[in-house]
Amino acid sequence: MWTLLTMQPLALLLLLMMQPLQFIILKNFGDFTDEKLEEFEDYLGDIYSPGPAKPPTKDTFLRRIIIDPGRPLTDSAYCTEEIKMKNVHNNFSCVREHFFLQIAYEDVQKTCKNLNVPCKNGVKKCHRSKEVIEGVYCNLTGGAKMTDCEYDSFYRQGYVLITCRWQNNIQEIVPVYVDDIMALDNDVKANIYHNAKK
Repeated sequence: MWTLLTMQPLALLLLLMMQPLQFIILKNFGDFTDEKLEEFEDYLGDIYSPGPAKPPTKDTFLRRIIIDPGRPLTDSAYCTEEIKMKNVHNNFSCVREHFFLQIAYEDVQKTCKNLNVPCKNGVKKCHRSKEVIEGVYCNLTGGAKMTDCEYDSFYRQGYVLITCRWQNNIQEIVPVYVDDIMALDNDVKANIYHNAKK
């Protein structure tokens, strides 16, 4: 590092100045609302922050997990396209797996009040939904950094396992992470189908 400072001080100075300069240009010459500007500041903070990531929030869960019912969940390119569209990554690295849920946020939040059950790894800190939920499971098949990430998409229908935490600024318990969508066995599917016909 010392060699870099003594040999290339101008290049280093320009590199350090770039991030604030982008913000100043956008703030003075961009046509942004205060809300969009704040969103952009948060985005830059996420990108350039050297420390640990901010804790997940209700907004993060809504933006990254909950999906609208417009697109078929059985589309084979669902995950690859949706993960890019929703900007799901871990410091620009591809996430190994991800879940999308087709359900209202309020219904997922109610799951946080259910009793604790074991997660996939056996630790008893998950909450299981009482109703069957449709979703998509995404499994990384290629790529390491964002935009190169490729995923297999698997339609899932079953009970969802989620983890929850308290969010101080809104004084609510919020869902944080989808651990799994537990696939239904044939007996349960038949029972649900039979009850739906009544």
